[in-house]
Amino acid sequence: MKTSILTIERIKEYLEQGKRFDERGLDEYRDIKIETGISKKAEGSARVKIGKTEVMVGVKLDVGEPYPDSQDEGNMMVTTELLPLSSDRFELGPPTIAAIELARVIDRGIRESKFIDFSKLCIKEGEKVWTVFIDIYSINDDGNLLDAAGIGALAALKNAKMPKYNEKTEKVEFGELTKEPLPLNKTIPLSITVHKIDNSLIIDPSKEEEDASETRLTMGLSEGPLFSSMQKGNSKELNIEEVWQIFEIAEKAYKKIWPKLEKFLK
Repeated sequence: MKTSILTIERIKEYLEQGKRFDERGLDEYRDIKIETGISKKAEGSARVKIGKTEVMVGVKLDVGEPYPDSQDEGNMMVTTELLPLSSDRFELGPPTIAAIELARVIDRGIRESKFIDFSKLCIKEGEKVWTVFIDIYSINDDGNLLDAAGIGALAALKNAKMPKYNEKTEKVEFGELTKEPLPLNKTIPLSITVHKIDNSLIIDPSKEEEDASETRLTMGLSEGPLFSSMQKGNSKELNIEEVWQIFEIAEKAYKKIWPKLEKFLK
């Protein structure tokens, strides 16, 4: 069910006063909880909750051919399923635009940060490489699936172990994992999304606030802070001053939440 126009107007009035319905600050996240190793079938997995929003992420690995433009590097594919159990707005069927966009934003954040060392996923140049499959599932949508999915993908990748590969048969022995982790770099791209509602900029919107959002900018931030990726969503424009304000908000948010997530992601 869509948020009513009356509620959206109330949200805007509150934000003009620097207030939110749940009494958080405009630059404050809800409680974030991370649980890893939740699946026995995946090479790596995680469950992330931001407030009532919940996602599950699984990482699988298989061997295939490299892409034509990266013969000596592994591959990555990110997919998203917005499950009907998580929201009455989602239906079974082919991926929606929202699901495709979410997957692409997470893919870009990981890929552009060089978080995965794809060169170490090459088995035989031009013939065989590892492909990393990242599958994201929405369990409950109460706003900000983007950041929850981004954190979940990082936690699942950190949790993943390489499967056993038989060099004689050139096949993966599924069900047998080694103790070797995925080849990951130190640059960890935390996903932070800033939304604009009227003249206000907020992070971690509830579902009602998300409905009131006119535009958003999702950034991949790592220690420094280093901005490695950006993706704008929705149709409303942003001026240069607002973009700089968003950078400052994202940087402050990163410094606040990183210490809480560090033990799961480092």
